[in-house]
Amino acid sequence: MESEKRLSKRENTICCVLALILLIILLFPLFWTFITSLKTEKEIFQIPPTWYPHVLNTKSYAAQIENGDFNMFSSFFNSFAISIGAMLIAVMLAVPASYAIARYRFKGRKFMLLFFLVSQMLPVSVLLTPMFIMFKGINVYNTWASAILADATIGIPFSVLILKNYFASIPAALEEAAYIDGCTRLSAFFRILVPVAKPGVIVCAVFSFLYAWGDLAYGMTFILDQKKRPITAGIFNFMGQYGTKWSYLTAFAIVAIIPVVLIFVFMQKYIISGMTNGAVKG
Repeated sequence: MESEKRLSKRENTICCVLALILLIILLFPLFWTFITSLKTEKEIFQIPPTWYPHVLNTKSYAAQIENGDFNMFSSFFNSFAISIGAMLIAVMLAVPASYAIARYRFKGRKFMLLFFLVSQMLPVSVLLTPMFIMFKGINVYNTWASAILADATIGIPFSVLILKNYFASIPAALEEAAYIDGCTRLSAFFRILVPVAKPGVIVCAVFSFLYAWGDLAYGMTFILDQKKRPITAGIFNFMGQYGTKWSYLTAFAIVAIIPVVLIFVFMQKYIISGMTNGAVKG
């Protein structure tokens, strides 16, 4: 039986204080972005800086929903459609691929794993030119399809590496029992293995969605039509040649991260369990 190590009262207090300090450091940029969005342009550049808005400015948030060249609701829909598409492609391709890598021994298996690992390390700037040529050739340039396919290339390697550990940690006896009960290899995969790996699949879906939601380079490069661009591309609407509207820009940033915050709030149980369980076996 494993013995649990109990912290003393002093050690527990020290850990709590350190955790609180770390939390403040990590959340401070978000706090400063929020209070900046509520300040006037004059107060933003005031020295010394103020810790709260002395004059409450809500025009920066009202500007997000005004009709013009940039429409917040339309951009939200564009980002949602692109993120959902990239998420579906990443999950549908990563689940069977990770199962094959975990369960079968074939030539090039280690090289394939290395390929997925290296593909996550490549900077986006290296991939823009070949993707641009490819999308031009298949006539999907300046469409959602180009951004969806490009964003899916971010989520697929991550999903494969996470789910590969999930499928490797599932006992082979469970799959063999399904065969004895009359399941085919395909039905056992969908009816037994995928439900067991459900936490990992949810984690991969969430992170694939977030990767696509936060993408800027692909959305700006492969979609020229402002009405089709994702919400992250709207950041340039508040950056002009002669200055930047910092209150509008920070308000836009706060609005854009709302879906991300909601996802982490409501899906944190699956994210934590998925990330920890997926690290059991390599």
